[in-house]
Amino acid sequence: MLRDRSLIPLSHQHHNGLALCVLIGRALGGDDSAEAVAKLARRAVERYDIELVNHFELEEQLLFPAIIEHLGSDTAVSTLIAALIDEHRQLERIVETLRTAPSAEALIRLSGLLSAHIRREESELFEDVQRRLPRETLDLLGAQFEARAVRVCLQP
Repeated sequence: MLRDRSLIPLSHQHHNGLALCVLIGRALGGDDSAEAVAKLARRAVERYDIELVNHFELEEQLLFPAIIEHLGSDTAVSTLIAALIDEHRQLERIVETLRTAPSAEALIRLSGLLSAHIRREESELFEDVQRRLPRETLDLLGAQFEARAVRVCLQP
């Protein structure tokens, strides 16, 4: 199914997150020296600070509350949102580890969890939300995402 226009700003951020995961995998495959890992960790932390913090805020302050307001009686949706929020906290902890003690293991954990998290949001949550939330709610959310989403131009 095509992505609803209201969710496109979040999907663009997801695309950038997946690009970071690919970058991590390729970089570690080419050079896993301590210097390269430290440089890659700084880059991952920078991307997290610039875009993912904003992304998590948009979801937790706008999207998830709207979903719960309209679909909160659906236990599966509530359970999914709780799991996604837990994954946000796990990703935050991994990034904090990368800030203070960069390691290839932490980068691999970040990449694996972030990739799975994004794919889960896109394939499960977004597909469900765009089918079941009222059009007016989606439009309102879309306008808020457009106004508040951080947009970055990725560089190799």
